[in-house]
Amino acid sequence: MKNVIAGIVAALVVALPAVAADQNGPAPEFTLPQKGGGTIDLAKYKGQVVMLNFWASWCGPCRTEMPFLENIYSKYNKLGFTLVGVNVEPDSKAADDWLKASPVPVTFPVGYDTKSQVSRLYDVTGMPSTVIVDRKGNLRYIHHGYKPGDENEYMDTIRKLVRE
Repeated sequence: MKNVIAGIVAALVVALPAVAADQNGPAPEFTLPQKGGGTIDLAKYKGQVVMLNFWASWCGPCRTEMPFLENIYSKYNKLGFTLVGVNVEPDSKAADDWLKASPVPVTFPVGYDTKSQVSRLYDVTGMPSTVIVDRKGNLRYIHHGYKPGDENEYMDTIRKLVRE
């Protein structure tokens, strides 16, 4: 019995994400297939403030948040900021269908995390989840969920980091 418990504990330790809730360490690198072709590589955004928004088409708060995210992207994009949408569904067709039908066109890059590898790296526990990375590639902000008004907190963080 003792060996079984030790094995379970060891397996859990190995399964824990590398970043968990650390908001000051380096953001885990990743590459994902991108909507429209090509790939999204976090490393290519070094030098910019990057917001990662993990979402799914079936998520009501994600749908509500999307127009606010598009507004943030268009407002701050010229100031050294980018937003990357990370869709977490196993089949990217649902995301594509929702994006086509979205009342507000989404112009920021969207990547497909169909195997939840990036979601695990960032310890995504719910939809939507938002992570903001500073110009040096360090995690600076992690937020799970969405309620109206959260976008103000996002913008405060972005404004602060763009000025650094």
